Amino acid sequence: MSVDFTVAIPTYNGAARLPLVLDRLRSQLNTDPITWEILVIDNNSTDNTAQIVKHHQTNWPTAYPLKYCFEAQQGAAFARQLAVRTASGEWIAFLDDDNLPAPDWLAEAHAFSKAYPQAGAYSGQIHGEFEVVPPQNFEKIQAYLAIREHGPEPHRFNPAALILPPAASLMVRKRAWLESVPSHPSLSGKLPGLLVQGDDYEPLLHIHKQGWEIWYAPKIHTYHQIPRQRLERTYLLTLARGCGLATCHLLMVNAQPWQIPVILIRTLLGNIRRIALQSIKYRGRLKTELIPAFEMAFFWGSLISPFFYLRRQFWPSY
Repeated sequence: MSVDFTVAIPTYNGAARLPLVLDRLRSQLNTDPITWEILVIDNNSTDNTAQIVKHHQTNWPTAYPLKYCFEAQQGAAFARQLAVRTASGEWIAFLDDDNLPAPDWLAEAHAFSKAYPQAGAYSGQIHGEFEVVPPQNFEKIQAYLAIREHGPEPHRFNPAALILPPAASLMVRKRAWLESVPSHPSLSGKLPGLLVQGDDYEPLLHIHKQGWEIWYAPKIHTYHQIPRQRLERTYLLTLARGCGLATCHLLMVNAQPWQIPVILIRTLLGNIRRIALQSIKYRGRLKTELIPAFEMAFFWGSLISPFFYLRRQFWPSY
């Protein structure tokens, strides 16, 4: 029997988070016309993630099987690759283990796939649910924490400007991924000692390069759980630098050979200018105001990104 959707949940040490996500999936409404399955990808967890999944499998509905697989290579990008290889669905609905789907999440995703057959990938609205009150002006940087609220109308994303959805709640056509995305990702995702982000954008850029459209689907809703520590200064500045470090690499995915030196130079000069303007605008306040400090950390990461890109080209094992 053909499967419409594989809901893929990459997780690392997600034993405490998975039960709530699975309960939300078990409570999905209006799924009778949909054939689907759930696949948990354990990305080398050291907690009892495997036991949590096994426990849920003992009384899980057979109409939408709950499956488990293990990816030993650390990094969300490798977990997603295994999900694509293992999935039976025509569509793979990626869902982070801290992102809770609305009751009609799958039904709305299915409806959108039928209404927009030209889409290779699409994503909906991701709302933040915070353990503590976010800092002032947080909305300026909330997209970096996978919070996306782009209004009520569907529209295409702009990959050329790196305006893309995160993987926290992302529907990808399996055929588009297999035809477009290299089997070994260049950006692996967050690892101990490696700050570079961008692992969720890289596959989408490859998919776009092959002519597929990437869409915003506003009727699809999820709720990203943001704990206290993700709003602390140290975490946010580390996140900002990691996002910045991926800038040059992502710009190169769809670049022609003659564009490479242009991108390198523009990235360097553009970020030198941004750093200078930020320093002038917030003179003496970058140590006390979090959002400008976040922006500055991103600019510094972007400034360094050409050197990171070149190092990866000449020393791929780095």
